[in-house]
Amino acid sequence: MPDYDAQPGRTSAPVPDLTAAQREADDVDLHAGLSGVAGLVAGARGVIDLLADVAQFAARAIPGVDGAGVTVIDMSGDTPSVTTWSVTAQFVEDIDKLQYIDLKEGPCITCMQTRRPTVSGSLGSDGRWPRLGGGVARMGVHSALALPMLVGDQLIGAINTYARSRDAFGEHAVELGSQFAGPAAVSVYNGQLLNHAQQRTKQLQSALGTRAVIDQAIGIIRARSGVGEQAAFDRLVRMSQAENTKLHIVAERLVDEAVRRAVARHRD
Repeated sequence: MPDYDAQPGRTSAPVPDLTAAQREADDVDLHAGLSGVAGLVAGARGVIDLLADVAQFAARAIPGVDGAGVTVIDMSGDTPSVTTWSVTAQFVEDIDKLQYIDLKEGPCITCMQTRRPTVSGSLGSDGRWPRLGGGVARMGVHSALALPMLVGDQLIGAINTYARSRDAFGEHAVELGSQFAGPAAVSVYNGQLLNHAQQRTKQLQSALGTRAVIDQAIGIIRARSGVGEQAAFDRLVRMSQAENTKLHIVAERLVDEAVRRAVARHRD
């Protein structure tokens, strides 16, 4: 029996009496979802596109889902904060905005706090989120299954799934969802690492390019005035301060001007 937090005071959905064909179909869908997340690589697509793919795979892998979303959090501050999410349907976007921005309560937030799957079979009467439940029920959405995404002991986010029918997610759905959430978390985590490494590489390349143009500008000032390296750098800094312009922009302009003069002399 899967370990999860059901709605207090409400009888969990019974384990469905699935036929062999239905169980086989669920296994095929789960395998397709797992194969999908296993093959994901962030690359140039970015984390948002990666999350969108994971949400689509979750909607297929977990039975009974009408819409799904994937949320990632930032753990660098004193308290975890939601940074990015992606969804398969507009109604999921509307619910998640209520959770994360307007009300700061809901199944996703709860599952990340407890690090356990969280199930609701009737959101409108779920006392855990009294402000969220009524609004979601008026949207015609009654069931939720939220699954924490964990890599080792590190929480990186959650998978949120919703259904319009009541009691859509029982033990069978939690079991399949939990099997999907682990590999999905690894794919998202690896995508974040790759994206961070790519951003860091771009920053380093930019810093190297900036340093190079500043060195070129210093060389031009030295050639023109005969001063030393430190004096030339100080002069460049004073120009930057006097114009209230970033140092590398002043340096680029100085280098461009020197190039134009050299080209003009060559033509003459």
